Amino acid sequence: MSEQVYGYVRVSSKDQNEERQLIAMREFGVRPEAIYMDKQSGKDFDRPAYRRLLRRLKAGDTLVIKSIDRLGRNYEEILEQWRIITKTKGTAIVVLDMPLLDTREGRDLTGTLIADIVLQLLSYVAQTEREFIRQRQAEGIAAAKARGQRFGRPELPVPDEFYPLFERWQDSEISAREAARTLNVTHNTFLRWAVKMGGRKIF
Repeated sequence: MSEQVYGYVRVSSKDQNEERQLIAMREFGVRPEAIYMDKQSGKDFDRPAYRRLLRRLKAGDTLVIKSIDRLGRNYEEILEQWRIITKTKGTAIVVLDMPLLDTREGRDLTGTLIADIVLQLLSYVAQTEREFIRQRQAEGIAAAKARGQRFGRPELPVPDEFYPLFERWQDSEISAREAARTLNVTHNTFLRWAVKMGGRKIF
C-alpha cells in the first residue's frame, strides 16, 4: 500500500465551525476522503474519528493538522500522541500553523530535533498558561470569599414547620431522618439547621 497523506480536524463543540481547518487541509493537498474530523472536547482522546485515524496510520504516511492543540489540550497527552504517531507508527506530522513542526522524510536530524524541542516548549508553555489561569481563578475566588461573597447554591431558608419537629427530635420522639422526610429535605439539611439551633444530639 502506497504512502498516504491524512488530515485531522477537531472542533471543541458541535457549534464551532470547522471550515477554517478544512480549507487549510485542502490547500495543503489532503484529499477530502482522507480527512478525519471530531466535534468534541480535547480533554481526552475518546474520539471516534481520531481512533479510526490512528488505526489507519502506518510508517511513511503523513498526518496534517492545523495546530498542535488539535491533538489535545494537555501537555502530557500532546507529547504522548506525538510519540505514538511519530515513533510507534512511524508517521510524519505536519503542523500547518508552525512550520518548524514538520517531521517528513528529507528533513535532516537537526530539523527533526528542532521539531521535538519546539513541540515540548510549546506544550509546556500552553500547560503553564492553563495552570496560571486556574491559579488566578482560585485566587480570585479566595479573595471574593474573604470579602464575604458566597458561591454555590443559596442555602435553603428554615421553614416554620422545622421548629416543632426540631423540638420533637430533641425530645427523641422522632429521628432526624423522619423529621427530614416530613420537611421534604435531606437528612444533612435537617442536621445543619439543628446545629444552628444549638441541637444537642447530632446523629
